[in-house]
Amino acid sequence: MIRNVRSAPSERRPSRQKIRRLVEFPGIKRLAPQQYRNRIRHLYDGPAGAMLVMASVMSLHEPLLGRMFRRRKFDVSSCRSILDVGSGAGQILGHLLKRAHADTRLVAFDLSHHMLRRARSRLHSDRPGFVAGDLTQLPFADSSFDCITCGWVIEHLPDPRPGLRELARVLQPGGRLILLATEDTLPGLVVSHTWKCRTYNRCELRAACEEAGLPWRSQFWFTPFHRFFKMGGILVEAVKPLHA
Repeated sequence: MIRNVRSAPSERRPSRQKIRRLVEFPGIKRLAPQQYRNRIRHLYDGPAGAMLVMASVMSLHEPLLGRMFRRRKFDVSSCRSILDVGSGAGQILGHLLKRAHADTRLVAFDLSHHMLRRARSRLHSDRPGFVAGDLTQLPFADSSFDCITCGWVIEHLPDPRPGLRELARVLQPGGRLILLATEDTLPGLVVSHTWKCRTYNRCELRAACEEAGLPWRSQFWFTPFHRFFKMGGILVEAVKPLHA
């Protein structure tokens, strides 16, 4: 009798690694961390960063995110302190300004000073604070925010765990993290080589979040089309437990 036997995780891992080698930008592993960080800062400081808004609109990521906020799939109306990590040109920050309470503290954080200047100029708002720095060394006290949005930035870390631990540290117990990341898919290949980042396997990223104390509560897709064709990347909501 022939049985269908599922492959053990250890047997599946080599095939995942082969896919990733084919998909993701190789430089993230070949360069020293500081060299890679400087390269990414230079990329976003330059013309590529200036085109980020157009790319977000053309890919429909920004308007589709706006629809998710508007429909309260990502409901920030009750939040009182929000950190937007990897703010870029304000693609998520603009939606937060529209949907968060008028008294909510908003902080935009990015590795690139130039991107923060673009966000400030584009949004025409003095309401957010703008802070430049490294995700793995966030310049904020423990439990500073009750909500964090982190859109397409965790893939610029060769190992996501140091960044995830920092996000968990500055998030209040019971606080929510909205995480968006590039996935190990064919569309992810294009993103990886365009923006010089790595890609993530969904199961591995989920395990890394749980290890950092940020278990996933919900997974989202922009549309049924994106879900069927595995497009749009990983979109999840994680919650920091009330009791560690």
